[in-house]
Amino acid sequence: MNSFTVDEIREMFLEFFREKDHRVLPSASLIPHDDPTLLLTVAGMVPFKRYFLGLEKPVYPRIATSQKCIRTDDIENVGQTDRHGTFFEMLGNFSFGDYFKKEIIAWSWEFVIDYLQFPAEKIWVSVYLDDDEAEEIWHHSIGLPLDRIVRLGKEDNFWETGAGPCGPCSEIYYDRGPEYSCGSSQCKPGCDCDRYVEFWNLVFIQFHQEGDKYIPLEAKSIDTGMGLERVAALLQGKLSIFEIDNILPVVEKAAEIAGVKYGQKPEVDLSLRVISDHARALTFLIGDGVLPSNEGRGYVLRRLLRRAIRHGRLLNMDKPFLIPLADLVIAAMGEAYPELREREDYIHKVVRLEEERFSQTLDQGMGLLQDLVSKAEQAGATEIAGSAVFQLYDTFGFPVELTREILEEHHLRIDEKGFQKAMEAQRERARQSRTAHGYLDRSLEVYKDLAGALAVEFSGYSSFEAQTELAAIMVEGVQVDQAAKGDRVAIIVRKTPFYAESGGQVGDQGFLISATGKARIEDVQEPVEGLIIHLGVVLEGFLTAGSEVEARIDQELRRHVARHHTATHLLHTVLKDVLGDHVNQAGSYVGPDRLRFDFTHFQAVTAQELEIIEDSVNKIILENVSIKASVTDLDTAKKRGAQALFGEKYGEEVRMIQVGDVSLELCGGTHVQATGEIGLFKIISESSIASGVRRIEALAGAKALQYVRNWERVLASLEDRLPGRIEELPEQIDSLMQQNKDLEKELAAFKQRDILSRLDPLLAQAEKINGISLLASEVEVDNPEDLRKVGDYLRDKLSPALILLGARRENKVLFLSMVSKPLEAKGFHAGQVVKAAAKVCGGGGGGR
Repeated sequence: MNSFTVDEIREMFLEFFREKDHRVLPSASLIPHDDPTLLLTVAGMVPFKRYFLGLEKPVYPRIATSQKCIRTDDIENVGQTDRHGTFFEMLGNFSFGDYFKKEIIAWSWEFVIDYLQFPAEKIWVSVYLDDDEAEEIWHHSIGLPLDRIVRLGKEDNFWETGAGPCGPCSEIYYDRGPEYSCGSSQCKPGCDCDRYVEFWNLVFIQFHQEGDKYIPLEAKSIDTGMGLERVAALLQGKLSIFEIDNILPVVEKAAEIAGVKYGQKPEVDLSLRVISDHARALTFLIGDGVLPSNEGRGYVLRRLLRRAIRHGRLLNMDKPFLIPLADLVIAAMGEAYPELREREDYIHKVVRLEEERFSQTLDQGMGLLQDLVSKAEQAGATEIAGSAVFQLYDTFGFPVELTREILEEHHLRIDEKGFQKAMEAQRERARQSRTAHGYLDRSLEVYKDLAGALAVEFSGYSSFEAQTELAAIMVEGVQVDQAAKGDRVAIIVRKTPFYAESGGQVGDQGFLISATGKARIEDVQEPVEGLIIHLGVVLEGFLTAGSEVEARIDQELRRHVARHHTATHLLHTVLKDVLGDHVNQAGSYVGPDRLRFDFTHFQAVTAQELEIIEDSVNKIILENVSIKASVTDLDTAKKRGAQALFGEKYGEEVRMIQVGDVSLELCGGTHVQATGEIGLFKIISESSIASGVRRIEALAGAKALQYVRNWERVLASLEDRLPGRIEELPEQIDSLMQQNKDLEKELAAFKQRDILSRLDPLLAQAEKINGISLLASEVEVDNPEDLRKVGDYLRDKLSPALILLGARRENKVLFLSMVSKPLEAKGFHAGQVVKAAAKVCGGGGGGR
């Protein structure tokens, strides 16, 4: 076999399907676009889910991609086996109602034998046990012997997610030879041993599942996935994916930093493999805009980072080591995935920050472990609770192996059952999180029929009103012909000026008015591309599907939103100018009330920087720069330097918003026509929302003016109450605060003198018994602190003394008991005295 490189295999695959009339698309982001069902892109088909569901019409009937993917459900197997990795590339080709089994089986055989040059006699395939058609094609059309075609059941060879599109699979295997066999006479594809390696899965989507029924689809589809690393290992004659041309350098660099050799000790190899795989995964995740956090995809990244660092510590790598490994990943894969090169500096900053932070966390974990050991030794225990060890592992990232080693030194062990129970509980939570919706989102099923039949025309860029037909009404998720007063509705019209929430901009509000009724629209969404849903309530009369309606947006609200949206673009540009090119948008909110802009930056923005940013935005506003919107193709937009958001999905046609020569961004939102329309721009806050992510909130136009006027009123009110001019307020306030402090000190001293001056009669009340002064009395004080001072004074004056004092405070009783130190040794205990006294009053007490 030819020893093709990973880059050669990838390019060969894409070129092969390009010649078969497929549109080759770049990899989608690891952050699934507009998909609440998945944290990360886990398969090549994920970006095309809505096509398979029939919710959106494919732009191309045939597509091929090399898709970057992350899966962590088998993370414990990474490094243990030759094939498991959290990050991988999936080569895939897709047909949406175009070609089917005959074509893809023939093409897959052609590619495997003629292009990849696998020996034909080494290739086996599996088919679904009831799929006679697939077996027929493989045997009669391709000529594969029947004894190399294996029928497998649903678990292995049928793709489904519980409801929706599904179908049988055919998997292609390579026979590595009998030396890798388990030795069983029944050894064949489907066996758990290492002899037969599956490397390409062909999924034939030919049914729609509803409960127990499998309804044949009229338009059948194809979804294939080939693991690039796995194919490369087979072609390069490597036993492990960690030894292929674009991963082995990362493994060897990790070994060099650790001062060890790869391939000599299994436990060392395990750690080197984990470190290398996780270095690849974290480089791509950060490159796609994921930041470490304690939830969601940010937690996946943090876990990978910390797991890599933990394994580094097992190899005595005490200093940060991940950046050189990330550099090798970028060097090896930056050609295929240019976003890695574009964000190299940013990747460095995130990795450096997290490594430094985790070093402190590990030290924290060591302190907690030492505390657990100390308590166990004092209690005479022989083991540490599994839940405590799991907390060390999960919360603090403390290696279990290191925990065992330290415990053994103290003749202690881990409660292994308890640890495994806690570990399994975490895995179950992860499984439930992953499978809550499956790969395909059922919540969109309600729109499936409408999505194919309707394409709503959006007219809102140029007009605020539209005469249109009310195409469909839904009440509580069910399509109805009519909705009456009080009904909560989701309405679709054929033409609308209402902007649907997207890109951080909120949806429009307004009214739909017909001859028979009126609905207030409170929100607008686009759950499926091209299908704009107006959400609101019927205010008057009734609305009927098929009737003529006037769609009218709230123009004042739209103008407030437009000012804030254009100001957001200006802010983005100015932040890059002032803080640096590492600044990228990490989220936003654009509404009528304010704008919120989240961005990547690694320290607080100083007051001076905020002033410069605010002044720069206002300068552009005062220049009244014109704003132009234009539509072009994505390649042209990128060549012109248009800013695109990471993780955002862009079609072939994109809309650009150009603010003179100041800003050029891809954006579908609504904007003002010239910056002067924004009016005043005012930053109201800057804060941290996550590691490496800052947030600025700001106001524009009338909202900014209203904010300034509110503060003017506050200052005017203060000026009325204080002497002097408004400019002198800070000094006056400082002076008043200092006067207040001085007066408080004087008052406290006076009160103490007053209290103590009234205590001399109490001293005379004390009784002497065997040389000990005994005093029990009520005193007048305002608070517990004063009561304590009284007690201290009396105890010192009467020593050796036993004292019990009581005081009334609002509806409460306070007790204080004091015992001179020499008497404590004789068994007198102030806490017991208070406890007994409080019991009489129906209360409690104690302590020292």
